[in-house]
Amino acid sequence: MKKNFGVKNWVFPMPVLMIASYNDDGSPDMMNAAWGGVSFDDQLTICIDTHHKTWRNIEKRKAFTVAFGTAETVKSCDYLGIVSGDSVPDKVAKSGFTARKSAFVDAPVMEELPLVMECELVAMNPGNCNVVGRIVNCAVEESALTDGKPDAAKMRPICFDTCAHVYRVMGEVVARAFSCGKELN
Repeated sequence: MKKNFGVKNWVFPMPVLMIASYNDDGSPDMMNAAWGGVSFDDQLTICIDTHHKTWRNIEKRKAFTVAFGTAETVKSCDYLGIVSGDSVPDKVAKSGFTARKSAFVDAPVMEELPLVMECELVAMNPGNCNVVGRIVNCAVEESALTDGKPDAAKMRPICFDTCAHVYRVMGEVVARAFSCGKELN
């Protein structure tokens, strides 16, 4: 029997999305956002509260990058989610991440995060805090590739467990997609 909990946003997994932008002075800013995902083949939608510095940065620069937190960078990623860029202007440097300028958009890329999507702003909706970006490039660290494709096992991306308030590493392979269900035919 299932127990009812009412309205809850318990979606598993919630990727730890690391959203990077530039501040007015050109310094890098980054925040940890769990609410977001793919909205089209070439677009992402992320929920960012309008009070966040990242919202204002994206609104001004019309660009941002999205990377995934990893098991190796979990402390830095968490730090960037609990410290405001309005209070700590050099929070990216304090996190230990190394920022470099994207070759595709006006936003930073963090060297330590193995997969990054570089996005141009499509739309911002203050009513529901949605930021929509068009992916203009996806870059993956070569050490995180297997047979020329991104390998989640090598990247070890983390997910946010909204019920337990912990980070979990992506787990083991349990079956081959678009294949295992054929056994039921």
